[in-house]
Amino acid sequence: MPSLSWKHQTLIQALITRGPLKENDFHHIFSAVTGRNPGAHQELFNEYLLKINRELSSCQFELRGCRDQYDGHVCYGVVNNVADEQSKLGTKYSVPQIAFYKGIIEAIAQDVMAQGSISNIDALNIQLENQVLAGMGSQSQNGVHVPAAFRNFTMSQKEKTLDELVQDKWLCYTEDGKIGLGVRSCLDLRSWFRNLDVPSCEVCNEAVLKGELCQSEGCVTRIHHYCLKKKFSQKRGEVVCPSCGMQWQFEAPKEEPLEGEVNGLSESAASKRKRLRSADGGGSSSSQASIRSSDTRRVTRSSRQM
Repeated sequence: MPSLSWKHQTLIQALITRGPLKENDFHHIFSAVTGRNPGAHQELFNEYLLKINRELSSCQFELRGCRDQYDGHVCYGVVNNVADEQSKLGTKYSVPQIAFYKGIIEAIAQDVMAQGSISNIDALNIQLENQVLAGMGSQSQNGVHVPAAFRNFTMSQKEKTLDELVQDKWLCYTEDGKIGLGVRSCLDLRSWFRNLDVPSCEVCNEAVLKGELCQSEGCVTRIHHYCLKKKFSQKRGEVVCPSCGMQWQFEAPKEEPLEGEVNGLSESAASKRKRLRSADGGGSSSSQASIRSSDTRRVTRSSRQM
């Protein structure tokens, strides 16, 4: 098999050195390297990605794309397909920091209301000892020795770790100031979310950490906010739940047009916030479409313990 050209290597290097990139940024680099616009040469773009992944697969890496759970924008990144103790040696984070991070993403993933975030206080109150107990599975947990590094992980260390995880795009701060999943988590943990039985979106079939739930009691259907917005924009009249047939209540946001296919020309979050502030007279407003339910949904499925 022929080796990768300098153009392929440049694309890989850009994702490794800069971290996950939004689609428009990655398309810009592709255009600069190849002289071709991905929008007009989609087949060529796909061929490049396919060839890169054929080479990366030999060392258990993959160039992967995913949608951000919070704004629906497509991102690209290089991920490690091996999740074992040896692969953890390649991270700059300590064992207690990794346990702290795992506790946060478990709390977000197991939220039956699919809010996609937890408060800063809840994140700082994550108990690292629980990660030791959960890791034992069905084994006896009596007399378990919790490492001193876990017991002595202070609040200030948690705060510093949170900042580092956000900076490295493993976590993010949502528009309302809560802790959410960063784009790296969305890219790396796709299979982990499936193993945790996080419900998949009925539109795109990807795990729903942040989304809307069907309002019918007993129905566990979830749909991403951006998938729901797209579904309503493409169909006139009523849209019903694909599982139970109940009409889906949805009010399209007036502040921004419905988003169609992501093509790398999406409006920046900063522009959205600026326009929203102008629309409401300078007050703060979320840039994401808010879809609210009129009643409290019944919890129909218990969270699965890791």
